[in-house]
Amino acid sequence: MLTRFSEIAQWFETFTPASLARVEDIYASDAVFIDPFNHLKGLASVRAVYQHMFDTLEQPRFVITTTVSNGHQAFMTWDFLFKCRGQAQQLSGCTQFELNDQGLIVLHRDYWDAAQQVYEKIPLLGSVLRMIRRKLSLPAEK
Repeated sequence: MLTRFSEIAQWFETFTPASLARVEDIYASDAVFIDPFNHLKGLASVRAVYQHMFDTLEQPRFVITTTVSNGHQAFMTWDFLFKCRGQAQQLSGCTQFELNDQGLIVLHRDYWDAAQQVYEKIPLLGSVLRMIRRKLSLPAEK
């Protein structure tokens, strides 16, 4: 399965709107996709979440930084680079993948910090969240 996970990583790193035509070569028809904003099931939903990404973000692309696999499961760390309103942005995270016996993704679960990487960048909300983070974090050593 390591070879299959390498193929999946390559697919994500070269992902374009045209890649959506091949999504059924990567995801099973009953795939589950979970991230901080979505909990979706089915190939049409997976295709829709990626189409939404291409429709709302400029130049989105993934850079896979690490892949660790064991049998039908893998974790990939990544950087997601894009522009939003002309401003370059980067999110970093990790995805858990589970494959079926045909090598298709049945579970795609993203782990990344939406509060720090998205919400804290919103002017009023961001200042409140940064204050909460400071209150809850371990004080710096003196």
